Amino acid sequence: MAFEGLTSRLQDAFSALRKKGKVTEADVKDVMREVRLALLEADVNYKVVKDFVKTVREKALGEEVLESLTAGQQVVKIVNDELTSLMGGEREELHFSSKPPTVYMMTGLQGAGKTTTAGKLANYLRKRENKKPMMVAADIYRPAAIDQLETLGEQLDIPVFSMGDQVSPVEIAQRGIEQAKAENRDVVIIDTAGRLHIDETLMDELASIKEAVVPDEIFLVVDAMTGQDAVNVAQTFNDQLDITSVILTKLDGDTRGGAALSIRSVTEKPIKFAGMGEKLDALEPFYPDRMANRILGMGDILTLIERAQNEMDEQKAQEMAEKLKENTYDLNDFIEQMDQVRNMGPLEDLVKMIPGMNNLPGMDDFQVDPKDLDRMKAIVMSMTPEERANPDILSQKRRRRISKGSGRPLVEVNRLIKQFKESKKMMNKMSKGNMSGMENLFGNGIKGKMGKMAMNSMMRRNKKKKKKKKK
Repeated sequence: MAFEGLTSRLQDAFSALRKKGKVTEADVKDVMREVRLALLEADVNYKVVKDFVKTVREKALGEEVLESLTAGQQVVKIVNDELTSLMGGEREELHFSSKPPTVYMMTGLQGAGKTTTAGKLANYLRKRENKKPMMVAADIYRPAAIDQLETLGEQLDIPVFSMGDQVSPVEIAQRGIEQAKAENRDVVIIDTAGRLHIDETLMDELASIKEAVVPDEIFLVVDAMTGQDAVNVAQTFNDQLDITSVILTKLDGDTRGGAALSIRSVTEKPIKFAGMGEKLDALEPFYPDRMANRILGMGDILTLIERAQNEMDEQKAQEMAEKLKENTYDLNDFIEQMDQVRNMGPLEDLVKMIPGMNNLPGMDDFQVDPKDLDRMKAIVMSMTPEERANPDILSQKRRRRISKGSGRPLVEVNRLIKQFKESKKMMNKMSKGNMSGMENLFGNGIKGKMGKMAMNSMMRRNKKKKKKKKK
């Protein structure tokens, strides 16, 4: 995930400060020096860093902060508020036309992920906004650009309007909108051409399309991994086209995250979405306050809840709750829940959205191997339907058979069955409102016995994998 280096640096800078009651001007000065270096290392625009540090320092040196008994925490809050403000303050919603179809124009350099993002946006609009989108293939220069958009359309079952590569992009865009009206499509997403660099020909063409179709939004798609270059690209496109919004792609990659912290300040245009993976549903609305929380290692529980709501079937969740109450939850349900959680994204990213988890030692390197989950599933699927429904009948003889059938050691089979029974027992207690004994297992969150056991187990596994790689 982006910002991990920045998060680590900022947490180090604030760790001593959080524990202090009153802080001195010297304390603030030292912390702000570390913050400045951390932001510059994250490839945040120099002028943005300068203004940010100046604002935070002035507020942190206010009399009411320095004389407060929780001054250290207040300084962290000031940084959080200013990071949120830097990225736009509040989330800005998509603009929809009062007279459909709404027209969105996708712009950006070649390689930023513009065409894929057009598909992701169409998918988002259909699933989350209940719209009927159509995509228009107006990139006639890049080899296979039209094929790529049509393939995305087939995968998503969303129509793509194309006239090949021998017609002008302006005409394609205009005819595409006419077709959308005829088919009662309420959103048109126009995929335009990009270049490897900004040139006059590209900008003239984009300006012509803009003039011809008068889009409701002009999205600039920029690759977050290009850092400061992304900010320069955004500034130039904004100067030439007066873009309305930015979509950051590859924000889940090994990037320093400086683009997200600089673009709004430089262009004064909001970031509305962030691409968080390769899947066609991996496009998230951009919330400045939630992103500030992530950067400071405070988690992002709201996004975690939203992902769960979007990916998990409400009726099945209700059925699962009933099964827990009636103590009929079995290994079939266990596998179904595991699959649903996997649909929410990489488990290491989900774990880090839980407040406080980023503060744990080793979390920077924490990873969950999807193969581990596949192995668990292989064990369960090697059981008979009767065994999955009633794990109590799993004798050692049956377990040895399951071990052979799944190709996993007997110790893994025994461990999975034991963990399932323990978790079922606890969930059954909790579903009935009986929390007795829970404080020993989950007391202080991850510091509880179960939390420690789970985290220690995962950390040990990660260390072993690292050692093997070094060899």
